[in-house]
Amino acid sequence: LEILVTILNMNDNSPVFKQTNLTKVVPEDTKVNATIVAREDLSASDADLDIIFYELTTIVAGTDGYFAIKGVNNPEIYLQKTLDYEKFNSTTLVLYARDRPVGSTDTTNTATTTINIFIEEVDTKPPWFQPCTFINTDKSICISSPYTGRVNISEMSTEPLILEPGPIYAIDPDYTLNEKIVYSIVGGDTDKVFSVDADTGNLTMNKLATSPDSYLLQIMATQVNNIQKYSIASVEIKVINKSNHAPYFESRIYNGTVFVGLAPRSFVFQAGNLSSPLMITAADDDFPNV
Repeated sequence: LEILVTILNMNDNSPVFKQTNLTKVVPEDTKVNATIVAREDLSASDADLDIIFYELTTIVAGTDGYFAIKGVNNPEIYLQKTLDYEKFNSTTLVLYARDRPVGSTDTTNTATTTINIFIEEVDTKPPWFQPCTFINTDKSICISSPYTGRVNISEMSTEPLILEPGPIYAIDPDYTLNEKIVYSIVGGDTDKVFSVDADTGNLTMNKLATSPDSYLLQIMATQVNNIQKYSIASVEIKVINKSNHAPYFESRIYNGTVFVGLAPRSFVFQAGNLSSPLMITAADDDFPNV
């Protein structure tokens, strides 16, 4: 009598990862769709020879959506969205391996492996002139206003010029790198009237300004380690006549008359002369004809 015995394979083994914890350092400028962790480093084995189903989750708030797996049966992790070191510099992923599809009513064995991701800051941003205003919600772009200043015609100033809204100054927005920045004039100064200190950004005069025309200077801030990381700011220098006298009111006391019940923005009249609106005037001996 020949008896055939068939041994049925029970699902009594869990998937097994080669490593249950691994760490990857990812440069901030990694291209979208680039592989972060290869399939062979994350594939789980199963002694029951079952098909393995994978699921990737993020356990650090605010970092989901950046990393994903290629497919439910392919655990290769790739970059799904552009990284920004200022938003977060590390995250932790958990990869699940199951021997049954998610939602299956069959007995399911599960294994996990943890992937620690550390973002490496890269020199991605050019200098920002200060002060500047962010124009987007993630604060990745900051726009500065033009600088303005004044000099007296035919008068040499030996001190750094006073500018608004402040002195020429730029920062490296890749804050942890904080590369050194140097300054130079790249336009608007054909007569070489001005010079800028390469290290401090202080703007000074080389010679007299003999024309009443304004100067519109172009100042470049460049990173020392990479001249392709630069920004340009405009500086308007107005040339004015020197002011030797303070303005003054033409009368020390002004007297006026108003009437009860007048509408807002009605004229105030001169006291004793109800046909002439009250006018308060000032003069400046630097401008006798004005």
